[in-house]
Amino acid sequence: MPWNQVYAPVGGSLVASALVAAIPIILYLVLLAVVRMKGHTAGIITLLVAIAIAVAAYGMPLGTAVSASLFGGFTGLWPIAWIVVTAVFLYKITVKTGHFDLVKDSIAGLTNDRRLQMLLVAFSFGAFLEGVAGFGAPVAIAAAVLVGLGFDPLYAAGLCLIADTAPVAFGAIGVPITAVAGVLHMNANTIGAMVGRQLPFVSFLLPFYLVFVMAGWKRMVEVLPALFVSGGSFALTQFLVSNYMGPQLPDVLSALISLVCLTLLLKVWQPKTEFHFADESPEVREKHKKHSSNEGVFVAWLPYLVLTVTIVLWTLAPVKKILSKATIAIHWPGLDKMVYKVAPVVAKPAAIAAGYNWDILAATGTAILLAAFISMFIIKMSFGTWLKTFGETLHELRFALLTIAIVVAFGQLANFSGMSASMGLAFAKLGHFFPFVAPILGWIGVFLTGSDTSSNLLFGGLQQVTAQQIGINPVLTVAANSSGGVMGKMISPQSIAVGTSATGLVGQEGALYRFTIKHSVFFLLIVCVIVFLQAYVVPWMIPAVK
Repeated sequence: MPWNQVYAPVGGSLVASALVAAIPIILYLVLLAVVRMKGHTAGIITLLVAIAIAVAAYGMPLGTAVSASLFGGFTGLWPIAWIVVTAVFLYKITVKTGHFDLVKDSIAGLTNDRRLQMLLVAFSFGAFLEGVAGFGAPVAIAAAVLVGLGFDPLYAAGLCLIADTAPVAFGAIGVPITAVAGVLHMNANTIGAMVGRQLPFVSFLLPFYLVFVMAGWKRMVEVLPALFVSGGSFALTQFLVSNYMGPQLPDVLSALISLVCLTLLLKVWQPKTEFHFADESPEVREKHKKHSSNEGVFVAWLPYLVLTVTIVLWTLAPVKKILSKATIAIHWPGLDKMVYKVAPVVAKPAAIAAGYNWDILAATGTAILLAAFISMFIIKMSFGTWLKTFGETLHELRFALLTIAIVVAFGQLANFSGMSASMGLAFAKLGHFFPFVAPILGWIGVFLTGSDTSSNLLFGGLQQVTAQQIGINPVLTVAANSSGGVMGKMISPQSIAVGTSATGLVGQEGALYRFTIKHSVFFLLIVCVIVFLQAYVVPWMIPAVK
């Protein structure tokens, strides 16, 4: 039986209703940050509370609420979790065969200058890791490499945390963007394009800022050519790929282009003064020089080049048309067009579609799996070991995948029940100031959950509805949630824990937090200003909704 959404069910008060709707979000964040409960456990409790509120406070039929939750859960598993599994799987097979060590060494051995090593490893290589794996890999691996090269552990972890900002929105082959697009029924390419018109400003600035934090103004000026090449090539590629290819490859291609460009620059230019730490001996410098054969390095990088090619192929219209023939389309039972949006969210009642597409071949995760299969032959891994590694990947990610499914389930329930609309209508009271606040919501979400994907799923609906209410293109605010959110990555407890674990600083989380907090706030304010200007001064920067 069709059901109409209600947006002020608590005493007819929009504010009171919004506060009730916010209870599951607040509960989830408290369980994670204060109680320190595991993500999947906190998610299950939150989802049950959300179902109870949807039924008891909003009057949503129990069957519809359960159906909306299941719809979200399956959306979380496919295609979102499928991308995560295959991306991490590809990374793991290169680690298991030792080829990933060659990738690391090929980068670390390009220069002895500590500033340039930091740019190559923390900025470019970290962004590459964020693009292909995400989930803590950039900070854990890049920071460990820097420590191995002789960096102070605190600085290694702190610099990698700061560097892992601009790429996070497109991490793990674009999961934060594709996830929120699926829940909000928006076009992922459009949201990705908007993010790609916000973050490149930060991406260009970041290398300058990192070297300034590490070595000071004078030492930063000495390597200006490298900074312009590193930041400029990354930012330009990030903009072009996100706007003309989609949200899957901005990190991977931007990182590779910046690595190549900086490497080519170092062939013809070197800073007049080679920078080293004050307590660093010549023996230490020689110890950390890396030497690998060109052939070995090329083979080690091949899996990631294959990954790039397969994903590009998957985005081509003729290929997508063929692959989509294997898609199984399902009108979700008990939900599809059974819930109606009403005024003031829409001018007249409109049924909400709930179609689930199991795109077996067309999914991005399948393209990554094909890259992993081809890579098995390139790196000469046996099929048995390949399958075993895939099983290990599933086992290691089982709780992360469950958490994704639960958070997406909550996101869909919030949208179908009208809870997101209630919060959005309340936030609309901020009026024209809301675009400035939009990135802060994402920042809070990532700080507390440790995930740009989770933050987007928690606040995406709110951002969408609020924008519609104040007459702003929702593409801007949904993208702002992701762009602002990534600035909270460097101070989230999960990221801090990864950083201390990778660099032997367990027990010094407070010191690392104090190192990153001011940088996090600084970059957040930059994003807030960018979004506000895009809303009212340069609205032509917002892409048309597809």
